[in-house]
Amino acid sequence: MTADRADGRRRRRATVMAAPVVAAGVTVGVVLGVPALRPGHPAAAPAVAVAYAPVVRADLTNTVQVSGSLGYAGSYTIVNQAQGTAYTGLPAVGTTIRRGQQLYAVDGAPITLFYGGTPEWRALFAGVTPGRDVAQLNRNLMALGYGAGLSDSEYFTGATAYAVELWQAARGLPVTGTVPLGQVAYAPGLLRITGVTPVLGSPPQPGTSVLTATSPVPVVIAQVPVGQEYLVKAGDIVTVTLPDGVTTTPGVVTSIASVASSGGGSSGAAPGPSPGPGSGSGSSQDTVQMTVRLTHPGAAGRLDQAPVSVNIISARVRDVLAVPVSALVALAGGGYAVEVVHGSAGRLVAVQTGLFSQTLVQVSGPGLAAGQRVEVPSS
Repeated sequence: MTADRADGRRRRRATVMAAPVVAAGVTVGVVLGVPALRPGHPAAAPAVAVAYAPVVRADLTNTVQVSGSLGYAGSYTIVNQAQGTAYTGLPAVGTTIRRGQQLYAVDGAPITLFYGGTPEWRALFAGVTPGRDVAQLNRNLMALGYGAGLSDSEYFTGATAYAVELWQAARGLPVTGTVPLGQVAYAPGLLRITGVTPVLGSPPQPGTSVLTATSPVPVVIAQVPVGQEYLVKAGDIVTVTLPDGVTTTPGVVTSIASVASSGGGSSGAAPGPSPGPGSGSGSSQDTVQMTVRLTHPGAAGRLDQAPVSVNIISARVRDVLAVPVSALVALAGGGYAVEVVHGSAGRLVAVQTGLFSQTLVQVSGPGLAAGQRVEVPSS
């Protein structure tokens, strides 16, 4: 193409372009005087520098962002049942304690963590009434390697007594074959200590709280506006943006509260779909609590109560044609087109738009195919 011809294309482009308009939140050019679209219609020369981008086939998503905080799953209280003169050992806040390890000590004797959901409420010995607490003890002895001949039974058998003796000998406890009230304490699993109530040397009081803890599993607690709760359910995959505002990590929604709560301030949600008719009368302050488990727990590092954002997929389309949003040209008569370029020539192709997703938009139009090039403003 000669320089004169190129100048002519620029002049012609200038006659058909007007000021940009905003459609679906995206600024696009408006064609005012384009002749009727037809195959092979030559593209007008741009009045500004242009570049080219491919038509791609892709999956597109839209997301809604809500604010949350990074913490740890569960909230547990350890109640002391041991009698004695003084607390002689207490854990530091932040310590992680496993099954079979010492939680704290009374009069020099360790109180050991066992796993289970039934709190300790009686001494256990041969001939005691069968119960879930006995089965819980048997399971722990087996898990710690003292369970030869044991079964998951609610009966305190001779095998149970022998296993208790082996465990007591290994822990440096009086070998009695019985488990007095207070010698062990139960929690659902691994504990991360968050609070210590007594101080060293203070007298233990049976039935009082001695430790508070969580699990060491990092989770995100987020508040979802009631008008957007329909977007997410337990089991959904979400993306968590960590406190640096850049790093993201995947997560899985483990629960959505069934009861909304009313807050005194902004929910922290980014703008999203407005509640439609029949969506309820909850105000913008009403939220439901969402819990998210991180797929890669190590991504949380040692952060606790740190602010994060949770990105919830609000719309998704799969295997569709897409072009950069900046490739769209708004037509004066309504609708959009893209300029498909073939060599030094091009043609405007009217398109139907679908999902807008960040820098890409779903499009379909006659003859449009993946791999074609479309004109975009040069950055």
